[in-house]
Amino acid sequence: MLRAVSSVPVIIATAKDDEAEMVRGLDAGADDYVVKPFTAAQLEARVRAVLRRGAGPQESAATTVVGDLRIDPGAREASLAGVMLDLTPCEFDLLHHLAVRAGRVVTKRELLTEVWRVPYGSADKTVDVHLSWLRRKLGETAQDPRYLHTVRGVGVRLSAPADRR
Repeated sequence: MLRAVSSVPVIIATAKDDEAEMVRGLDAGADDYVVKPFTAAQLEARVRAVLRRGAGPQESAATTVVGDLRIDPGAREASLAGVMLDLTPCEFDLLHHLAVRAGRVVTKRELLTEVWRVPYGSADKTVDVHLSWLRRKLGETAQDPRYLHTVRGVGVRLSAPADRR
């Protein structure tokens, strides 16, 4: 459940030294596994190592371009054909999330988890409403999409008008 809402590093500190338990913990999403007894210095070193691995380049650092759509996450600005889009913070996050996954179908569940940070529940209408607002700001409708394409029963795909599939 933690992985559904956060990318925080996880270190399992336990007395269980069984290999099957260790494998299960790591497969469940843990970044490291340390077995008692261990020293504070050893645990601190493992924490530093996990943090170093997680300090790599962020997906949101670079400007993303999809057709005439340009998204600069550092400045939190988006433009379409050179015209700045007036987006709410949530609309920006939604557009950016879809843009870095351009061409790929993204499920409503993923959007709720990654954009709204809701690990479970049925707030699908929240996604639908925000997609509707975003479409309007992109100058399109669900019936005549240019960038945001609904994949019925699956999710939504952002792609440049020339990239229609």
